[in-house]
Amino acid sequence: MKNKKCVLSCLIILLTGVIYFSGQAQQKNDKYRANFSGEWQSKESISMGGNIVCSYDLGDRMLSTTMKIAERADYLTIEIPYTSPGAGLTKSREKLTFDGKVIHFNQGKERGKKFTVNYSADGQTMTINSIVNLMVPNPNNANVQEQALVYVKEVWKLSNGGKSIIVQTNAKSEILGAERSWETVFDKTN
Repeated sequence: MKNKKCVLSCLIILLTGVIYFSGQAQQKNDKYRANFSGEWQSKESISMGGNIVCSYDLGDRMLSTTMKIAERADYLTIEIPYTSPGAGLTKSREKLTFDGKVIHFNQGKERGKKFTVNYSADGQTMTINSIVNLMVPNPNNANVQEQALVYVKEVWKLSNGGKSIIVQTNAKSEILGAERSWETVFDKTN
């Protein structure tokens, strides 16, 4: 009788372990997330594809046709080269965290942007929602600057077996009263 209890207890423990580890393995497969790491090149920048200005600032990833992306568990960094007056060729780095918290970039007097970054539930697309604050000339008086907000939504998805990133962008400009959608394709160069 004592042996039967011992065998039954061992079987219950063994069965519990098998069920637990099977569940853990299944969760990891369901949580596969697209990885955007690598060096990427496009024919045009994300900003210019829709003919709506999303940034005037040098070093902003929206203006670059080249990106070097390094992805980690909770964030990714995008490094871009750009030419700065007086400094020559330099690099800018932007850190995008996946926690959904608002990230602020102050780019000078009454200029900048704030954005959030999230992965889709299936982990296959990354969405960046930005509000870009620009100062632009008043249409009636070019000497007077006024604030212009541009609302930008970028949806990033890997395609072509991970050899391309497709960025589907939608931007709405209050000052222009326009809304545009466009697609930018970055091809992997390494």
